[in-house]
Amino acid sequence: MTAALVWQKSSFSSDEDAPNCLELATHEGAALLRESDAPDDVLRVRPEALAGLIRGVRTGAV
Repeated sequence: MTAALVWQKSSFSSDEDAPNCLELATHEGAALLRESDAPDDVLRVRPEALAGLIRGVRTGAV
């Protein structure tokens, strides 16, 4: 039996943004990303790759 994924909404999303927010879950060592308005479209990435993207955005490199 597979446990249901627990999706976490972005802390930058408010209730009024509910249909337009980024959600994150983890499964079998991967990070899963989706937009709340397209929940069937899921991007699966390595956590290290996601961390690199976030670092790049924070530093202005991306």
